[in-house]
Amino acid sequence: MLTTLNATSLAVNRASSKTSTLWKLTLILIPLVTLGLLLWLRHIEVAALQQRTVSSYGTVPSFQFVNQNRQSFGSAQLAGKIWIADFIYTTCPGPCPMISTRMSELQKPLEKTDVHLVSFSVDPDKDSPEVLRGYAEKLQADSKRWNFLTGFKSAIYKLSHDGFKLAVSDGSDAEGIPVHSTRMVLVDRHGEIRGYYDATEADAVTKLLADTNHLLREQPK
Repeated sequence: MLTTLNATSLAVNRASSKTSTLWKLTLILIPLVTLGLLLWLRHIEVAALQQRTVSSYGTVPSFQFVNQNRQSFGSAQLAGKIWIADFIYTTCPGPCPMISTRMSELQKPLEKTDVHLVSFSVDPDKDSPEVLRGYAEKLQADSKRWNFLTGFKSAIYKLSHDGFKLAVSDGSDAEGIPVHSTRMVLVDRHGEIRGYYDATEADAVTKLLADTNHLLREQPK
């Protein structure tokens, strides 16, 4: 009788152990499968959106600033390249972390292209090259393809407002903090603005990737 009970108990323990193992495997696989599905769906969306027409919104004027490595960087270094721009600042309490995260998400799908990323600081008095370098490192930014620029505030604000047609303010008329656009901007190999994408929208990266891939086919190296 005791032997039978022991055998039954052992069988129950084995079954319980197998169930526990299956649950653990399930919990591990669910997020992996979900991530894979999301990436696949984004790929499908990007492929579908690539067929749409990409408009033109004017030419970006020439500019020259200093990047996170204290190197001179501007339109001359971007000549002949497709590039994506945004305007942020490192101490931003609002949308900047989301904007920068969206930009960071572009690195992997575009890593085999010559597309460049450029982030302009709207608070250049505080955002020195060293500060921007630390910000870039947190984002795991590839310094060869993603530049964070600082310089004279007046020149950066003029570029944002007159060049990119984006609203910008130093905050002197509000709460004392810079106010800037949340849009990412796509620029083609001829310096023409080809699209605006609000980083706060869920499909911003998908649409931006689709239009960037469209330009890569339209304007090969």
